[in-house]
Amino acid sequence: MLSSELTQLLQPIQQFLGCETPDAWLSMAGQPEHLPVLLQDHLICELKAAQSAMYLIRRYAIDESSAEALLLWLKPFEDFTYRQQGDWRDLAGLSLKKSMLPKASSAYAQELIDKMLLLIKEELHHFYQVLEVMAENNIAYTKITSSRYARGLLRYVRTYEPQAMVDKLICGAFIEARSCERFAKLAPLLPKRIADFYISLLRSEARHYQDYLALATQIAAEDISARIAFFRQIEAELILAPDSDFKFHSGMPSAA
Repeated sequence: MLSSELTQLLQPIQQFLGCETPDAWLSMAGQPEHLPVLLQDHLICELKAAQSAMYLIRRYAIDESSAEALLLWLKPFEDFTYRQQGDWRDLAGLSLKKSMLPKASSAYAQELIDKMLLLIKEELHHFYQVLEVMAENNIAYTKITSSRYARGLLRYVRTYEPQAMVDKLICGAFIEARSCERFAKLAPLLPKRIADFYISLLRSEARHYQDYLALATQIAAEDISARIAFFRQIEAELILAPDSDFKFHSGMPSAA
């Protein structure tokens, strides 16, 4: 049972999304045999969220030496995830070693840096927390394929600037909002330790979606409601369409 504060926090997210997570997906996600893939995919989603934020900063906001420092920060996490190198316990407390210098030509660079650096820090912390939960439940990390979800959104990103950046930020908002919605719906179905962890993520995920939307609105300098509505429909289709590959952001289970 969510507190009234968290229920209120979730209301704008539920209004922002075009649909709720289907009961059939929740039924599958709540089955103990699906917990390993749920946590493993959640782990990868946390890293990809950090990578996406890093890409935005490197592409649009910082100088070359700052971009290199960002790459070095994420490298141990990527080595563990994609190359299965290193001990996950060594990832605790890794931090950025350099101040980010904004591009002088960008009016929004500093705000993009501030919001995305906080997001990266939080996502990497969540990444480590998922590994802790997996260890507590004797779930070993193994590489798995990514779901269709993020690719399905990003394929519609426009190819010219600043519209490409605006679309990427809108996609980021939907991914964060859907994650928040699913954490809340999953919590009652999972063991208490994991449920408490998922509830603890709600505030940061809610803020992340708001930060993405605020940046998209600022950078577009025009009404983006039509573009949000376009991606809302695409996102809902991905969530409601039959999907044979169960993952954290997958669609309606095909068996349903």
